[in-house]
Amino acid sequence: MKKGMLLAVCLLSLICLYSFRGNNSGTTPAAAKPIITGAEQLDKYLPLLKGKRVAIMANPTTIIGKSHLVDSLQKLGVKIVKVFGPEHGFRGNVGAGVHVEDEVDPATGILLVSLYGAKNKPTKADMADVDILLYDLQDVGVRYYTNINALVRLMDACVENDKEIMILDRPNPNAYLIDGPILDMKYKSGIGQFPIPMSHGLTVGEFAMMAIGEGWLADKEKKCKLTVIPVANYDHEMPYVLPVKPSPNLNTQQAIMLYPSTCMFEATYLNHGRGTYFPFTVLGSPELKGIYSFSYTPTSIKGMAATPLFMDQECFGLDLRNYDVEKLRKSKKINISWIIELYNKHPFKEKFFDSKLSREMNRIEIQVGVGEFRQQVMNGVPEEEIRKSWEPGLSNYKEMRKKYLLYP
Repeated sequence: MKKGMLLAVCLLSLICLYSFRGNNSGTTPAAAKPIITGAEQLDKYLPLLKGKRVAIMANPTTIIGKSHLVDSLQKLGVKIVKVFGPEHGFRGNVGAGVHVEDEVDPATGILLVSLYGAKNKPTKADMADVDILLYDLQDVGVRYYTNINALVRLMDACVENDKEIMILDRPNPNAYLIDGPILDMKYKSGIGQFPIPMSHGLTVGEFAMMAIGEGWLADKEKKCKLTVIPVANYDHEMPYVLPVKPSPNLNTQQAIMLYPSTCMFEATYLNHGRGTYFPFTVLGSPELKGIYSFSYTPTSIKGMAATPLFMDQECFGLDLRNYDVEKLRKSKKINISWIIELYNKHPFKEKFFDSKLSREMNRIEIQVGVGEFRQQVMNGVPEEEIRKSWEPGLSNYKEMRKKYLLYP
């Protein structure tokens, strides 16, 4: 590496580390070393990019300190030929489920290829001028958060076109949580494609290793050329405050921590905060008036929710904005008591799981991943009995998961 570039790397590394420590996100107690993401460890991967044509799967979470990785690498002379954009787009300004078009990024002049529009996987032409693909998206550790699906499609494209993929790993804020039923593959969908629990307890680097090891790539014969740059000073039990919101509706740390438990409400006839500035932290319906005193009114919010369920109607229900998420950390369980409570108190139970009425149009079987959950809730099956029905699949998964762990 040339002297000038080496000096620039060192300076940028110091700036990144200073910025990282300054905002205190992702740090452990004072005596411990700060968590350092894969992207921040330039010395580990910059030499591997030298002389190569690089594509990056990126969004607003793809950062080093306070700078976007694309901007930082471009300034360091890395040849970035294109950026692949996931759901919500490269700049993160597109609402959930809205298709994204290809464009040229006005800030960098780099071609932005959408993988959430006309196609969801790079074509042979897209990969022709690429030597190595970088993947650096913040994940939240939940099966129905679609980044891991996009990752496997990228890995498939790399295998098909004989290209390398490098993952710059990031902490999973819900890594402590391994819970929920294993996806029954007859309910495979765009929000669940692999036989893993609702909350899988892996970083994306670990998940990629699992996808290869368990044979989840399309071509099981060819080897995927994978490199993972691990997070430094990290383990799965560490709290991690995300420095950037991972998507428009996961806009607070509270929402991120509640997401494994509250996202299942997308398959019910309840609003779960879409159409507010605090999604995934409130749950309600106009039909619960007189049962709950807390209320809120969903509205159309550009980039977050254009037409939320119960738009412009006062909803009554649960306010979880101040719920102590340490209770979830201590229990190491997804909270299913909220969905049981709201079903039991709903005056029109026949509507509760009616997917035709839900804005998301997801059946609860698709969201949760198994066929019996709906009937268990409707029949008043105790929570512990519901949890027992997730076995032995969940225990078997926890044992299998150990083979792919990068962190203590």
